[in-house]
Amino acid sequence: MSIVAVEPQWAAGAVVLRGPESKRKILLVHRPAYDDWTLPKGKPRAGELLPATAVREVEEESAVRIRLGTPLDPIRYPVGSAMKVVSWWVGAALSTDEHTPNGEVDKVEWLKAEDAQARLTYSDERAVAAQAVALPATTPLVIFRHAKAARREKWFKPDALRPLNEKGRAQLVYVNQILGAFGVEQVSASPAVRCVQTLETYGSQIGTKVETTETLSQDFWNPRKLTKYTTKLAESVGAGGRPTAVCSHAPVISDMMDVLGIADRPLATAACVIAHVDTNGQVIRTEWHDTLRVKQ
Repeated sequence: MSIVAVEPQWAAGAVVLRGPESKRKILLVHRPAYDDWTLPKGKPRAGELLPATAVREVEEESAVRIRLGTPLDPIRYPVGSAMKVVSWWVGAALSTDEHTPNGEVDKVEWLKAEDAQARLTYSDERAVAAQAVALPATTPLVIFRHAKAARREKWFKPDALRPLNEKGRAQLVYVNQILGAFGVEQVSASPAVRCVQTLETYGSQIGTKVETTETLSQDFWNPRKLTKYTTKLAESVGAGGRPTAVCSHAPVISDMMDVLGIADRPLATAACVIAHVDTNGQVIRTEWHDTLRVKQ
């Protein structure tokens, strides 16, 4: 008898925090259909990356707009013959509108951590909430490999001028989802056209220009300068609390990961590694996103 593998059911959500550490509160929602108190979460839409799902679901369920921070441990539990996997992040509240009660969520509350623990219906969500509160504050540093570019063998101009091809431009939909979900405010890139183009659509959306630096270029690759740049970048992002993205080339990114103490891992085009750095610029947690692996 053959065994058929069942694809997991994917979902994503966030432990949304607000207030100073001593008075930190957690966002909970009440679902009338189940009469339970939970953390906001939901299923992805077609073509939606899980970080974007988490941000959208929080806003739809609670009218709270967030950006994502540190990734948390996923929750897994059986649903029929399949396994449901819920990915979680710490969520930082950016703004709050008035919530309109509906059939999905009729109540929204901000509770102190200990009160949230008592109110949450499910033990696995209590564990996720406790993990979020215990972690130090971090800021995301997103490091992208450029999206797919025109083929070298069919390009007869300087390599730095090689632009994104049709596939690369299509990948920007997912690049922009990541940048938006983590609330990126600053974008920098190698001067290579393909690197700038990977970030400039998002930059235009938030009203900022992609800054270029030769330190991120594989044509001016200098390990000593790159080490200094990467160290200062992480410290600046952590101390300033401004989510930042850079775009470079595979060999340069490999060296950056080494400087940050991240185990090297090859990145496909338009894929990224996100280093969540504390106020001292130290990497607390790391996550990878490959735009080819979109949960449908």
